[in-house]
Amino acid sequence: MRKIVLYSLLLAAMMGHAIAVLAAAEYKIVTASERGTYIKIGRDLAQFVAPPADIALEVLSSAGSVDNVRRLRYEPGVKFALVQSDVYQSFLDMASGGNSEAGALIRPLRVIMPLYNEEIYFIVRADSERNYVHEIRNAKINAGELGSGTALTSATLYRLMFGEAIPDTSASYLSNEEALVKLVTDKTIDVVAVVAGQPAKLLVDMKPEARQRIKLLKFDANHPSSKSVLRTYFQASVRASNYPNLLTADLPGLAVKAFLVTYDFQVKNTEAYLRRFARSLCQNFPTLLDKGHPKWREVELALPDLGRGWNYYAATTAELRSCIAGEAKGRLQTGSPPVKACSQQERLLGLCK
Repeated sequence: MRKIVLYSLLLAAMMGHAIAVLAAAEYKIVTASERGTYIKIGRDLAQFVAPPADIALEVLSSAGSVDNVRRLRYEPGVKFALVQSDVYQSFLDMASGGNSEAGALIRPLRVIMPLYNEEIYFIVRADSERNYVHEIRNAKINAGELGSGTALTSATLYRLMFGEAIPDTSASYLSNEEALVKLVTDKTIDVVAVVAGQPAKLLVDMKPEARQRIKLLKFDANHPSSKSVLRTYFQASVRASNYPNLLTADLPGLAVKAFLVTYDFQVKNTEAYLRRFARSLCQNFPTLLDKGHPKWREVELALPDLGRGWNYYAATTAELRSCIAGEAKGRLQTGSPPVKACSQQERLLGLCK
C-alpha cells in the first residue's frame, strides 16, 4: 500500500512537472535595429504582455520589415513580427500581380492589431539647398539597408513622387549610422532616409552641435507630388519636444503605419498560447500606456477594417473583441472614461496627459 502511495505521488509530481514544462512556451518576435522603436515595442511586449500569457518571448533585432516577413514565414520559433503597412501591401500587390514567391510569403500571414504611425525622416546637411521632401529628386540617397522596411518605403515614396525608381547610380543601402557619417564627412551621400517612431533613439541621442551639421526636410502637403503619396502614407508632425537638439519648431512630415503580425497557426497548442497573448495584451494595455514606450499612447485598442487582401488572425481577434467589449462595459459601469489615443491636434495643443 505504501509503495502504491509513493508511486502515485511520484507520478503526480512528474505530471505536474510536465504540465509546467508545457506551460512555458518559448516564442520569438522579430523587430528591427537596436536603435529603432520596433525593438523597444517588442521588449515592452516581452516584459508586460508575454509573461501573464505563460510565454517567454525573445526579442530579436532584424534588418527591418521585409526581413521580418521572411523570418516570420520560415524561421522556427518566430511567432510575432512588427511590419510596416507599405511593406505588407507591397507583398500583397506583387502576389496579386502573379509573383508566386510573394504570395507564398504574405498570404499565410495574419494581423493581430494595428499599432501606431512611424515617422519618415529625410536628413540632409545643414547647408543643403534642399528644404522639402519633394526636392530629393536626383539626389544621392541612402534608402536604408537591403531587406529593411526603410529601403522599401524610400523607394516607394520616390516612385510615387516622381513616377520612376531611384536611379541605381544614386542609391546606397548602408545602415543609418554609416550613412550619416558619409553625409557629413566625405559628402558622397546627399539624403539619408530613416523610418522610426518618435522619439527615435538615433535622433534623440544627437548632441546640440548636430543642428549645425544636419537638418530634416519638411513635407509639403500642397505640392503636386503629395497627392499620390498621401494615398499610401499619412501626414505627421515631428515634434521639437522630442528632438530639442535638432529642432526649434515642430516639422510637417510623413508616417507609415506599424502592425503586429503573426502566422495563420492551426496547431491547437500554438493557437491557445496566442489567444492568451491577445487576452494579456488587452488586459495589460494600461500598463503599456503607463510604463511602455511613448508610442503606445498613440495606439488604439481596436480592430478597424483592413485593406483588401489583409486578414486578422481569427484566434486573437476573438479574444481581443471579447476583452475590448468587456473593458468597455466595465468602464460604463464604473463611469471611467475610455482609453483613448491622443489625436495629433490634442498633442500639439498640449492636451494629452
